[in-house]
Amino acid sequence: MSQLSTINIGICGLGTVGQGVWKHLESARASLESKLGVKLHLHRASVRDLKKKRAVRVPATRLTTDPLAVATDPAVHIVCELIGGTTLAREVTLAALRLGKTVVSANKALLCAHGPEIFAAARAHGGHFFFEASVAGGIPIIKALREGLVANRFGLIYGILNGTCNYILTRMEREGLGYPAILADAKRLGYAEADESLDVEGWDTAHKASILAYLAHGAWVPTRAMLVEGIAAITQADLHFAREHGYAIKLLAVITRDFANGELFVRVHPTLLPLTKVLANVNDVQNGISVNGDVVGETVYIGRGAGQDATSSAVISDIVDAVLLLRRGNAPLPVPVRQHCPLAPLERVRGRYYLRLDVKDEPGVLAKIATATAHARVSIASMVQRPSARRGAATLILTTHESNEKAIRATVARLTRLACVLEKPLLLRIGDFAG
Repeated sequence: MSQLSTINIGICGLGTVGQGVWKHLESARASLESKLGVKLHLHRASVRDLKKKRAVRVPATRLTTDPLAVATDPAVHIVCELIGGTTLAREVTLAALRLGKTVVSANKALLCAHGPEIFAAARAHGGHFFFEASVAGGIPIIKALREGLVANRFGLIYGILNGTCNYILTRMEREGLGYPAILADAKRLGYAEADESLDVEGWDTAHKASILAYLAHGAWVPTRAMLVEGIAAITQADLHFAREHGYAIKLLAVITRDFANGELFVRVHPTLLPLTKVLANVNDVQNGISVNGDVVGETVYIGRGAGQDATSSAVISDIVDAVLLLRRGNAPLPVPVRQHCPLAPLERVRGRYYLRLDVKDEPGVLAKIATATAHARVSIASMVQRPSARRGAATLILTTHESNEKAIRATVARLTRLACVLEKPLLLRIGDFAG
């Protein structure tokens, strides 16, 4: 391979990201070729519809509707899997890896669902798999974990990994509008999908958190084993409390590891994050990640987490690394070998909590709530009463002293059963992160 003078690149999927990769590779090709000492040729691309108009010009002779034909083409050295999903994308990826090819992917759902199988295929057949664009778009977090911070163990990683949720929460905080109004506007502007559930319910973030946990700890944590909550229940009452008390509300992925017993826990939820933290001030569609290593301490990464240009930048970065691998044998550090890593039980996942309840405005309510929390051994740190939009009701906002996930879940269940509590309480975590 070191004698190659031209590297042929195949792109499976010429959607938004695929077109961005094609466009930016073409525009930067002369500069990249000068740096790499090799010619880059966009050899072939697969599309769903040959007749569809696109923002980039691609000769008809280079297009096909068969992504497997691109993945298995003997002339193609680097296969970019930009199809999305977990079925056809899996077939394409495995077909290329089994031929010893190099695959570049931006597909976090594919990695989350089939990561062990993909890495095993790469090892077994001499292929390579690059996936920088699968998490946080243009932020080089995967490269940082695999290369720049390789000497570290990571007790805590937390971050904003979904630009849609961050955009919605930022605008709600700035403009004083409710979640439904901002969501509708985000859809109109293209920041949210027509079906927003993957983003706002936390699953997109959970997929990315699974990848980061594997890179940091060598353990695949399926989303079903995570605590995953979204942002749809956040109201102006919560944002107002946060502002008054020096917090911002962010949807965070949180990955913690207790090295004393080896236990790992991965969670995704809205969090009251102190404004003294850098990530509390990361707004709009930006992403941000805090990585705490035992050697380096805290490092923070901020940038565009999604969109054509940010994702294309990460894909092209992986293409360049793949070219260096093919030309010079500069192989990346291997991904971790899959390890057994016990998941922490809920009683060992500790923190402080925020609860908002709508209750009947009548005597004895506070005593019933205090009894319910005390029964689960959850200690109330503060309580604020606010007017409620409901007639004959009041809004109570509680914060707790340090407790744990098992106890707080029992508390929420007990409060929900009280006749004086009008709907299930909203539970938020308070981000008292060290570092």
